Amino acid sequence: MSYFRITLIRSAIGLPRRTTDVLKALGLKKRMATVFHPVSQSVAGQIMKVKELVEEVHLERKPDPGYYIEKRL
Repeated sequence: MSYFRITLIRSAIGLPRRTTDVLKALGLKKRMATVFHPVSQSVAGQIMKVKELVEEVHLERKPDPGYYIEKRL
């Protein structure tokens, strides 16, 4: 399953209540707090509302296979 990793980079002090409510809905309370949410359209929409405050990374949650391919033939 794919997840969004969302980290609050900038503070929400002095911003409109609507913006702070979106951050609360995402579960972000403090700066540098990180939350994981499954990929969905509703979460993507919330991220777009506060995109200037957060850093979002789309992660494919797969375990490390224990090896890597150095060179393909």
